Amino acid sequence: MTRPNPITLFGILLLILAAMGGGALAKGGFYIGRYEGDTLHMVQIVFRMVAGEVPHQDFMTPIGALAFWPIAFFVERGMGIGMAVLSAQVAFAAAMMPAVWWVGFSRLSRALAVIFGIIVMGLLLALVHGEAQRSISFSMHYNRWAWAAAFIAIMVAMIPPIHPKSPTIDGIVIGAMMVVLVMIKVTYFAAFALPIILALVLAKRLHTLLVAVLAGLVILALITLFVGVDYWLAYLGDLQTVAASDVRPQPGEPFDAVMGAPAYIGGSIVAIVGVIFLRQSGQATAGLVLLLLVPGFFYVTFQNFGNDPQWLLLLGVLLLALLPEGQVTNGFGWNMRHAQTTAGCVAFALITPSFANMLYSPFRHFSIDVATYAPILPRGGIHTDLQTGDLRALRVDGRIAMDGEGSGLEQYREGARRDPEPVFMGETLPYCTTELGLPAMFDAVTRDLEDAGLANGKRLFAADLFSAHWLYGSLERLIGGAPWNYGGLAGFDSADYLLVPLCPVSQHLQAMILDSVTERGTDDLTEIRRTAMYILFEKAG
Repeated sequence: MTRPNPITLFGILLLILAAMGGGALAKGGFYIGRYEGDTLHMVQIVFRMVAGEVPHQDFMTPIGALAFWPIAFFVERGMGIGMAVLSAQVAFAAAMMPAVWWVGFSRLSRALAVIFGIIVMGLLLALVHGEAQRSISFSMHYNRWAWAAAFIAIMVAMIPPIHPKSPTIDGIVIGAMMVVLVMIKVTYFAAFALPIILALVLAKRLHTLLVAVLAGLVILALITLFVGVDYWLAYLGDLQTVAASDVRPQPGEPFDAVMGAPAYIGGSIVAIVGVIFLRQSGQATAGLVLLLLVPGFFYVTFQNFGNDPQWLLLLGVLLLALLPEGQVTNGFGWNMRHAQTTAGCVAFALITPSFANMLYSPFRHFSIDVATYAPILPRGGIHTDLQTGDLRALRVDGRIAMDGEGSGLEQYREGARRDPEPVFMGETLPYCTTELGLPAMFDAVTRDLEDAGLANGKRLFAADLFSAHWLYGSLERLIGGAPWNYGGLAGFDSADYLLVPLCPVSQHLQAMILDSVTERGTDDLTEIRRTAMYILFEKAG
């Protein structure tokens, strides 16, 4: 095996960082093409953290603080939210780069070290979460970051080091990456912790395992010194709340489809074939560990919006890194080096559209014509450097039911199996959902409240997915609110108003929220304003 030159490998990683990171930063702002709601979710969390609030303790979110803290760091230093997002991503990738370098230098061939470096750095620096849709977006960035950390930890655990051999460094890398997973998205930690431990135990790398555990505990202890023990209890509480919620039990395909639907069956077959080939090539331990990883691959993919099987990138690297020495054949007489190489290449081929989309997304971002974009926060000052397509910002489109009374379609209403319209305080609300133009909608509602003298210093709880109106004017943020509502009344007690949008983002969620408000009691609610966009109730006291 031709080992990589450590200086050359580091230089290649630095070049990737400069090219992708520089391509993103050179635009001077962040110009997205979709998922404005997810973006507003991120902005709310970052602004709350900048204001001194602590995730989980001061507001509800199932996503770990590390997904947002780097962005808040740059905003705190006077940077606009758009450039802060891009700068944070480059900084996070730079922080992860030494671990990527260590994996390649200590255990991979020259070519494979470069491939692995491109994969992980590409995940860290992309400006789209995957799929083949080309629109720029920072949505679900934490999934990309978590995949990158998981790839590093799994590679160190499964691939034996060649030179230099340092179980201490291996353990520190694994421990640090597992903490990264805990602090970004616990799903990844839960999916991959056991296979990683078993990989080290079965390979008798107990020193590495011990160091990994100690390193992880030390890092977690240092974090606890800053946030306190209550932080972890609050974090656990948020995870339990979301797990029990009916709002978004899964953000995409059902679990069986992630394994066996036409778009995924090829990857599932390659994964099982990879397990078989590893065992037939005399690497029973690696085959067993890969078999234990596969359910985790499926589960994390199931939990992630878009259901992109990014684990195929890791599978390809693993199969190529674990090629047997010499001429090893199976019962069919197949050369197992050739068989594993073929399986690894198939894994890469299956994920190529998604990964290629990520790799060149920063360069697409650089070529955007900003004349067709508008700020997501039109009164955001320096934060107007976060923009979306003007049609997506300013064109407000919705979906309504066409089978109401007098429509001529009444006879089909029962067969439509549509969720019933929400009923609140004796009034049936119209069937309508907003599908485009969230920035314009939030801005219009907030301006209307300000013109009516109802906004300044007040807190508003919206019966909808987001209560993001405080980003658009003189309203205050909810105390203990949820930037993304999972069906509860987080922050409601601190609200001065209950706002009921007449065309919410999610009418199903609106019905759940209004049912909860009704169960709580509505005697303290008084309607004080009604427009074509909303009904506003004031809370007594």
